[in-house]
Amino acid sequence: MNEIEFQSKLAELMTEISTLPVTERRKLEQLADETRQRHERLRATVSSLQESLDYLRLSIKYLVFDLEATRRENGYLRKMLEETSGND
Repeated sequence: MNEIEFQSKLAELMTEISTLPVTERRKLEQLADETRQRHERLRATVSSLQESLDYLRLSIKYLVFDLEATRRENGYLRKMLEETSGND
């Protein structure tokens, strides 16, 4: 169920609840409101997790780049050492 469907169903539920007698209506309105609040918190949590994953992906790309550069530098320095020790 996507966000639009959820909001539509919740609005439909609230409309149905509004037709009930006051004694039953209050309890169901409270439950529907709690459901809406939980949904908002869940959506915020999912958004935060997505941002964290995006940051993690970017960090990993930087780490891989750094590792590759370090390997290239290491290879270059080993070659220089071999050439230096070969000349001695």
